[in-house]
Amino acid sequence: MRLAIPFPPSVPVAGFVAVLVGYASSAAIIWQAASVAGATNAQVAGWMTMLGLAMGLSTLLLSLRWRAPVLTAWSTPGAALLVTSLPGHSLGEATGVFIFCGALITLCGVTGLFARLMKILPHSLCAAMLAGILLRFGLEAFGALADNGLLCGVMLAAWLLVRTLAPRYAVIAALLAGLMVAFADHQYQQGLTLPLFVTPTFTLPQFTLSSLIGVGVPYFLVTMASQNAPGLATLKASGYQVPTSPLLSVTGLFTLVLAPFGAFSVAIAAITASICQGEEAHPDPARRWQAACAAGVFYLLAGLAGGGIVNLMTALPDAWIKMLAGLALLGALSGSLHQALGDEKQRDAAIVTFLIVASGVTLWGVGSAFWGLVGGGLCHAVLSATRRP
Repeated sequence: MRLAIPFPPSVPVAGFVAVLVGYASSAAIIWQAASVAGATNAQVAGWMTMLGLAMGLSTLLLSLRWRAPVLTAWSTPGAALLVTSLPGHSLGEATGVFIFCGALITLCGVTGLFARLMKILPHSLCAAMLAGILLRFGLEAFGALADNGLLCGVMLAAWLLVRTLAPRYAVIAALLAGLMVAFADHQYQQGLTLPLFVTPTFTLPQFTLSSLIGVGVPYFLVTMASQNAPGLATLKASGYQVPTSPLLSVTGLFTLVLAPFGAFSVAIAAITASICQGEEAHPDPARRWQAACAAGVFYLLAGLAGGGIVNLMTALPDAWIKMLAGLALLGALSGSLHQALGDEKQRDAAIVTFLIVASGVTLWGVGSAFWGLVGGGLCHAVLSATRRP
């Protein structure tokens, strides 16, 4: 008697690949963000644990509720912003920023505030702000070639080769190639032995005006414009008409509740979600939610191995982390630059935003991401008012 399997093998494969791509593309960036906020290695492992559990539970909840392949993910562009903006702020202030962002996302889900906000703030300025944030990661990636040419060169070659054949897996190829070189050349450290599962610890949030304005507001805009908006668009483009407000409300509430334990962002996935929304996941569009549920299960398993992920990150050379982060964000950097400079009428304001953010300037304790939006917004307002019809 044959055992009937309720889903084809492509379902768990799609779920596994989606989670693998997500972790391979941004685990190093999350580790950097937690570290610059002052988190210890054990606390970073707790972040990894809580993020995996948060993504797993939210993905399962939303996919089962709507019977649609709704994947959640942390905001990788948001994590990149944290790496550049959190230095000088305490872990408590960082937690306050996460809660603040979660509250704003929940408010957007309930009121539709984000759509109105995006009509006021030109999209080119948001894209320019993101490009200014991501520039550092690209420069550090190629700068690492001077420090470790063999490791970074092999990673770059692997990325380039697979990018021409299967672009979705290019970052995974770079990750694996770098691991092989690092271990073959004995470029790894031993000593940190965190357990595989690390219990997340509670961090008391602190709310300061400089952190909320300088980090919180840009972090919210980046998360919404570069993570939630593409995620919702990808879902609709795949033919799934899921109400926007409940998705934003649920992800915002997850962030609100779990932020003190390290879940810095719970958002709607875009790139990884497409893996579970195509024909490769399931031939029947009405049953592709099963692939998203499989991804939710793999998220939970990854969360249970948070300590192992941090052990790996701390064992590998700094050049591996910089090159992997840079390659993972290369597409986001080029895409944001294209969007920022595509409209000739807004190009001057966008380049001002980009340069201010990239400069890293801090005024009155407020970071460059906020001042980039202010400077670019002023330029846009003045040029729009003086430009002839």
